[in-house]
Amino acid sequence: MAMHRDAFLDRVQERGAYDTAYEADRAARVVLALLGAHLVGTDRTELAACLPETYALILLNPLQAAEPLSPERFVRATAAWIDGATEETAKWDVGAVLSVAAEAAGEDLTRRLLLQLPPGYELLFGHVRAG
Repeated sequence: MAMHRDAFLDRVQERGAYDTAYEADRAARVVLALLGAHLVGTDRTELAACLPETYALILLNPLQAAEPLSPERFVRATAAWIDGATEETAKWDVGAVLSVAAEAAGEDLTRRLLLQLPPGYELLFGHVRAG
């Protein structure tokens, strides 16, 4: 079942230590739009089903990525889309949003999502890949 929008935003705001829900929402929109370009098939649809409708639609109608971005480039791309962001703040934004999305998705789906992404995303999702 999808996480309620307010609950999702509260978690992102708490994780990201944002002053306002607006900042949490802005980070969630950018990160999920970029993430959606990297995911395909039923895994993306399943993740969307775990998210509030607003964010599910963003995930399912992503910004187009010409190529899969490494975690570092994903963070850089996030910084480019958020006014006033630096790579350091963008890393924080990505981690806050993806860790809450991973909680909503659960372990099994998160593991499958990580298999679709280039190596190194585990830390952004708040996971460490088991050997």
